[in-house]
Amino acid sequence: MTITLEIQPEIERGLLARAEARGISMTAFVEEIVAREAHVGTGQELIDVCARVRGLADDLDISRNPSSGRAVDLS
Repeated sequence: MTITLEIQPEIERGLLARAEARGISMTAFVEEIVAREAHVGTGQELIDVCARVRGLADDLDISRNPSSGRAVDLS
């Protein structure tokens, strides 16, 4: 489907700035907005969230102690 929109210049500038900040075209940005409002997931939201949290736990020591500290009866 093709839709033509007449957008006020200040709104266009705002959309363009937000699209550029995300590194995508304004067309792709507007398509995301429409998909979100139509409740159609593009999957991009999950990708964006994962990108924001990637590497946050890299410096954490989450190794497990292999000894439970108690006897276990496996009979």
